[in-house]
Amino acid sequence: MRKTLIVTNDFPPRPGGIQAFLHNMALRLDPERLVVYASTWKRSREGVEATAAFDAEQPFTVVRDRTTMLLPTPAATRTAVGLLREHGCTSVWFGAAAPLGLMAPALRRAGAERLVATTHGHEAGWAQLPAARQLLRRIGEATDTVTYLGEYTRSRIASALTPAAAGRMVQLPPGVDEKVFHPASGGDAVRARLGLTDRPVVVCVSRLVPRKGQDTLILAMPRVLAAEPDAVLLIVGGGPYEKDLRKLAEETGVAGSVRFTGAVPWSELPAHYGAGDVFAMPCRTRRGGLDVEGLGIVYLEASATGLPVVAGDSGGAPDAVLDGETGWVVRGGSAEEAAERIVVLLGDAELRRRMGERGREWVEEKWRWDLLAEKLKTLL
Repeated sequence: MRKTLIVTNDFPPRPGGIQAFLHNMALRLDPERLVVYASTWKRSREGVEATAAFDAEQPFTVVRDRTTMLLPTPAATRTAVGLLREHGCTSVWFGAAAPLGLMAPALRRAGAERLVATTHGHEAGWAQLPAARQLLRRIGEATDTVTYLGEYTRSRIASALTPAAAGRMVQLPPGVDEKVFHPASGGDAVRARLGLTDRPVVVCVSRLVPRKGQDTLILAMPRVLAAEPDAVLLIVGGGPYEKDLRKLAEETGVAGSVRFTGAVPWSELPAHYGAGDVFAMPCRTRRGGLDVEGLGIVYLEASATGLPVVAGDSGGAPDAVLDGETGWVVRGGSAEEAAERIVVLLGDAELRRRMGERGREWVEEKWRWDLLAEKLKTLL
């Protein structure tokens, strides 16, 4: 692999799916041939200290811009060019194509021979806006490869690119660490701690925002409880929607059957997946297509843990499910459809076992980090 400069806003300790994607990929590249240029997580003393502690633990060099939001300004571009030359890098990976991929021409002039721009969900939204489409087009022309998560994001982003740039697109989704997410991840201990040992558990692991569909699950609970009176909905994660969700559970009359864990440390997430009998996150598209699920790595983490999944149909979420094999895709926002599938799964242990085993098998076949990191190395 060429010596590579990663340019990104999305890097730990800032939390999030894109951040985890980039970090997991970076850890699987040659640390002696890698430099990361990233924004600072928080300007507070606590944020600065957490960032410094994280960076010191990495096996590769991390350089932080003082700003909390790295943009393709002349100053940031000069810094990126300086790092490219200082460290002798000849390839660049933009952790999120938009907008940092606009630095590509300057980095090319400075000696970059390979430039890869990775897209996620937000670029699919950009592709619907005239001015943002033009920026995506420029990024596509200035880089060697624009990567995409799945067919949904590919089709929308490709529409904003030139035919030549669209033809150079390559799939590069995030992966799953099958050694971390597995059926013996510690779910029994979580169930015991929460008093759920003998209850059917529907688990949802995600940030609490309207798109994810935790409200749909709460609205589905009366139908679920009619069939499975002891069932409980375990909502794992924190976020701005929590107060509204708690209120909705009270108004719907199911608060006694809904548990909120709040934010959970990453190290404890595998066990929280394992605490469920069924994983469900019926995500939906909002804001006219601007708020959309890019892929939904949580479905794959649940599959690796051996759970059947119930997914929404937002964006690329269906790409993370083999419909009818590893779980089902329902209309996002449809409490009736979600309840129907959940009830079937809770009532059929053999079906849960079969779908869970197929999901685990699929993750091992296609979604392992080591396989995807090899693809990235080839692109770079």
